[in-house]
Amino acid sequence: MQTSAYFAGLAAGAGLIIAIGAQNAFVLRQGLQRRHVGSVVLVCVLADVALILLGVGGMGLAVKSQPGLLQLLRFAGAAFLASYGVLAARRAWRGESGLQPAGNGTPDRRRVILACLGFTLLNPHVYLDTVVLLGSLSTHYDGRGRWAFAWGACTASALWFLALGYGARALLPVFRSPIAWRVFDVLVAAFMLTLALLLLVQPVG
Repeated sequence: MQTSAYFAGLAAGAGLIIAIGAQNAFVLRQGLQRRHVGSVVLVCVLADVALILLGVGGMGLAVKSQPGLLQLLRFAGAAFLASYGVLAARRAWRGESGLQPAGNGTPDRRRVILACLGFTLLNPHVYLDTVVLLGSLSTHYDGRGRWAFAWGACTASALWFLALGYGARALLPVFRSPIAWRVFDVLVAAFMLTLALLLLVQPVG
């Protein structure tokens, strides 16, 4: 029973985490530029694990009962994504992206971690996916099976962010071209601005 619950959690977690999102785009960019990848991956994994465990522990109902908090996160997240989208568009316009040597305009670890936390915690959908949805799915199991489901979902998160952050290096030959970076930043800008608009026009919950 615990084994089946673990793999059910692994599958459910992978299905939610691997979906394209602003957080994944940020991790991919850091992986491509080889900037504080370990710190970014660690922050993403720890945040996901904490939220998943809170959801399985029964916080899902509390989140659903606070629509005001989700709406606050909705507008804060939209503003954050829009600002990052504008920065990406400016990088693309000026050709400022690329594999720059460490210390040459490289953001320090603190700024990168704060940005990572923004992508992770200012997205109201992350609470609906991890705390509410995974928390609800875990109720199909009793006792240890419920926590096995949780650890399966946590494993999916850890494997995904490790693969995304460190696996991005396989794309480095492509991104040695300034044109590739400009195209990437144009896509990131369009993606972030679209997500910001969707957060503004679509209700959360």
